[in-house]
Amino acid sequence: MIEIKNLTKKYGDHVAVDNLTFTVKKGQIYGFLGPNGAGKSTTMNIITGYIGATSGQVKINGYDIFEEPEQAKKCIGYLPEQPPLYMDMTPYEYLKFVAELKKIPKGQRRDMIEEIMDRTKIYEVKDRLIKNLSKGYRQRVGVAQALLGYPEIIILDEPTVGLDPKQIIDIRDLIREIGEKHTVILSSHILSEVSAICDHVVIISNGKLIASDSPANLTKELQGSTSVSLTVLGQKKAIQQVLSSRSQIRQYTISESKEEPGAYDAELTCIGSADLREELFTAFAKIKCPILKMQTSGMSLEDVFLELTDEGAAEKGNTEETNTKETAIKETDTKETNTEEKEEE
Repeated sequence: MIEIKNLTKKYGDHVAVDNLTFTVKKGQIYGFLGPNGAGKSTTMNIITGYIGATSGQVKINGYDIFEEPEQAKKCIGYLPEQPPLYMDMTPYEYLKFVAELKKIPKGQRRDMIEEIMDRTKIYEVKDRLIKNLSKGYRQRVGVAQALLGYPEIIILDEPTVGLDPKQIIDIRDLIREIGEKHTVILSSHILSEVSAICDHVVIISNGKLIASDSPANLTKELQGSTSVSLTVLGQKKAIQQVLSSRSQIRQYTISESKEEPGAYDAELTCIGSADLREELFTAFAKIKCPILKMQTSGMSLEDVFLELTDEGAAEKGNTEETNTKETAIKETDTKETNTEEKEEE
């Protein structure tokens, strides 16, 4: 649906988008991620034809956005971060105005507007002034204008910014519904949101493409280790013997449980994506040490994002804080491990 090749945008000496290349396939929801200043909004503005590029090519459903802008723009519905609303209009008046701008045939306008108002759940407020609507409803009106004309591609720039939790859930559900009939590109700073609703993730930093894959594949490729949390009832030495005899366990810490009398909490770091749950269950059952709790955790999309954009974060001045946190964690781990070794001796 969208082909971007060697896209570059410069503002004087500043390179906002640097030789960017990626494709967007039909029928998927794409998450577009990057730190502040990474070039996300600039890229979106170029894709929609709002601004030009210094060099490169953008094709929308086969149409070059620079050479065939009218045909290319007909394929796109766009919701900027700040919805382009007229506050003294009602939603119905506004959508009628947008339909005229999009050159939707007169005979189709009324039915299309009413269908989209029903789809975006703004029909009940269609005759109220937009300035009197909540931010959640205004956002829905913005989504409705993007859907007018039924474009094949819907581009949403930070669609849930400033919304309360209920409004965010409503907009997420709406995006999922839109994704059933349209190709969607979603820009967001809320990584849990992207992970929950997107089929594919594109990450850029400093205007360059860092990664492009499904959330599951990104976390799998970068997965360095798996963590396991255990609470085991039994003697400390017996628990240690089971854990120390497993070659797949890179390191572990153990401490007396504060919640379960007579039990111990253990935090394990396994090599790669090794899943030791069944093996640990069998081993502790043999020595009659029941497992009261066992939970695994891997790398989240947030971890992937932070790791891939670490260079960008450093330029923002966050390196010192990140290193301090990492050092504190390492020192804590070392102290716990050393204490454990002394107790074993």
